[in-house]
Amino acid sequence: MSSFLGVETSLTGRRWVGPSDETERLTQTLIQRADIEPAVAAILARRGVQPDEVTSFLAPALRDLLPDPMSLKDMEPAAERLVAAAQNNERIAIFADYDVDGGSSAALLIWWLRALGRQATLYIPDRIDEGYGPNDEAMAALARDHDLIICVDCGTLSHGPIAAAKGADVMVLDHHLATAELPDCVAVVNPNRQDEDGASGHLCAAGVVFLVLVDANRRMRAAGVQGPDLMGLLDLVALATVADVAPLIGVNRALVVQGLKVMARRQRPGLVALADVGRLDRAPTSYHLGFVLGPRVNAGGRIGAADLGARCLSTDSMAEAEKIAAQLDSLNTDRREIEQRVREAALAQAEARGLEAPLVWAAEDGWHPGVVGIVASRLKDHTRRPAIVIGFDGDDGKGSGRSVAGVDLGASIQKLAAEGLIQKGGGHKMAAGLSLSRAQLEPAMERLTELLAKQGAGTGGPGDLRLDGTLMPSAATPELIEKIEAAGPYGAGAPAPRFALPALRIRHTRPVGESHLKLTLTDGGPVTLDAICFDAVRSGLDELQAHQGRAVHVAGRVELNHWQGRTRVQLRLDDAAWAPE
Repeated sequence: MSSFLGVETSLTGRRWVGPSDETERLTQTLIQRADIEPAVAAILARRGVQPDEVTSFLAPALRDLLPDPMSLKDMEPAAERLVAAAQNNERIAIFADYDVDGGSSAALLIWWLRALGRQATLYIPDRIDEGYGPNDEAMAALARDHDLIICVDCGTLSHGPIAAAKGADVMVLDHHLATAELPDCVAVVNPNRQDEDGASGHLCAAGVVFLVLVDANRRMRAAGVQGPDLMGLLDLVALATVADVAPLIGVNRALVVQGLKVMARRQRPGLVALADVGRLDRAPTSYHLGFVLGPRVNAGGRIGAADLGARCLSTDSMAEAEKIAAQLDSLNTDRREIEQRVREAALAQAEARGLEAPLVWAAEDGWHPGVVGIVASRLKDHTRRPAIVIGFDGDDGKGSGRSVAGVDLGASIQKLAAEGLIQKGGGHKMAAGLSLSRAQLEPAMERLTELLAKQGAGTGGPGDLRLDGTLMPSAATPELIEKIEAAGPYGAGAPAPRFALPALRIRHTRPVGESHLKLTLTDGGPVTLDAICFDAVRSGLDELQAHQGRAVHVAGRVELNHWQGRTRVQLRLDDAAWAPE
């Protein structure tokens, strides 16, 4: 395929790739038969949406997309045991992971039980002292005082700790990759069990918990009892789905679309308080879930008290929510500072090792385990390759990895554990965690590189920039951007649309902070377009300051910039290339 607008090597070193011929034909068909804007038609065509599917795609309905809960194995014993525990006023404990998905999953159960007049004990392990997932000591202690322990977003590989919960029933509601042998407990509801067909494998843990609650409500209704309102809980499911980088396809789209509507009503104290400290003064989008709310919920589990996020999401007290949200906001600021130091050191180490291999990795003493995952994500974005970042405390290393589309990192990490090359590890396709000794580091990374290479990681150069089409500044109106947003939500599995704006002139540039760049662009007509380029210095796009009046192709995402009560169209500039004169 020829490059788009003839851009073989942009200022960031990328080749521009436009829509395929097939996608272009579908775009034209959608414009003619569905009567939608060309830009929106291009977005839907890239998703493969046919003309008769446009209406349902733009308004995804749970009644059409939600899988039958009973399609998941162990759903019946899980829902039955949960209902029995609630109706019999049994002592329930919830053991949850310390991230957004774990906290949201726990909050879902707590709100559901509260609506029935029941309470539950919340237990979130400390990331540093206990690590990920159930452990023997914690599970044994919970079992002494509870009748039922529900492990959410964890537990699938916790055979020993679950066995240590003597005297209590245990169920696992999870989505992480499983081995052939499952823990011996009441139920393991997990769409990524090896004996599942994978049809619901894209659900995060909160999505799994939601399905369990759907089935629990069904059973209560069959017995003549009205269950709690589940639609009102979708704000928590939406937050978890986006923050856990679950692909926004199928039912996940509907969960997020409906959840955003619930969140816009500002009824859950924790989410209201988090939105306020994040200065979110309008209806949230998937961007805000991933980059405003999610990081703050995660901050407690990363560098503070592990249970803060889950407590914020589950409290029904506005005063408590505001207090916790303030703590999380402060911790998030501290987290950013720690992350920046680790990111700079990790990138320097990875660059010294070379960025062309199938795997990019870095490891060092003292790197905080709460930020290695974020740094791995930054390395992955920078290199467009799977990345692993590991922090050592003495001989013990804890690491986290992030992957790129088409490369299953979780399965590869699990294989390392099975081969004895690491102490333990697991996850899912796009993210994974691992623990290993210092002596295991080099052999494990060498083997992981081999496994990822077999999946095609690292076969490309700097990577292609995929574009949905062209757009002129005069067409980038607030009305068009609202229609583009309506074709979302955007995130993992559904990247935000990028358009090329060809042959523009730079009217003005201004540095912002230490590394960003603000521009004013024009096509020679009366309309100008503001643009912001983040990390321009690092990416090489600061070269645009020396434009000397040359024409330039720019590419990025058009959005609405809300600032000081004004709303303006803005281009979030991702790349540029000098246009031939």
